[in-house]
Amino acid sequence: MKSPFEILADYERSSLAHAAAATSSQAAAANLWRGVGFRVGSHNLVSSLTEVSEILSFPVVTRVPGACAWLLGVASLRGNLIPLVDLNGFLSGEATSLADSSRVLLVRQSGGNVGLLVDEVVGQRNFSTDQRTQAPAQTGAAIEHYIVEHYAHGDTQWGRFSIAALVRANEFAQAAA
Repeated sequence: MKSPFEILADYERSSLAHAAAATSSQAAAANLWRGVGFRVGSHNLVSSLTEVSEILSFPVVTRVPGACAWLLGVASLRGNLIPLVDLNGFLSGEATSLADSSRVLLVRQSGGNVGLLVDEVVGQRNFSTDQRTQAPAQTGAAIEHYIVEHYAHGDTQWGRFSIAALVRANEFAQAAA
């Protein structure tokens, strides 16, 4: 039978071992960049968790007369009107075909929230610094203006898409046709 002192010494060793393991896992987590993975057309993209407020199913939308085709209209979200933008339509001019996997990323901008229609949300993605890759050859696509980094995960290439740069772009603010 152990003495009370030996029991306390065992608790202390166990506690110190647990604290050391937690510290090493926190250090490993600090080297990870986390984001929301999504697909727009053939592009696999990821944006910072801090840039996406919510992920929504496609809402009921009311068209806005005289607006660009990529501005799908406005939707009421808990009593607030949210402009809804077809992200692929804005970036490439090709409208997104709605499917069961289509989602809306709700993002904040200076004038309020805006919804970005994407083909699919694939969930949270974590990338370490050693997964960072060189940018692929430039194609001249508008999407390249908003991709700030590239990551490889297995055979999949991911572009880190800056929603902040998107909502600051003059052409994004000009939705009138």
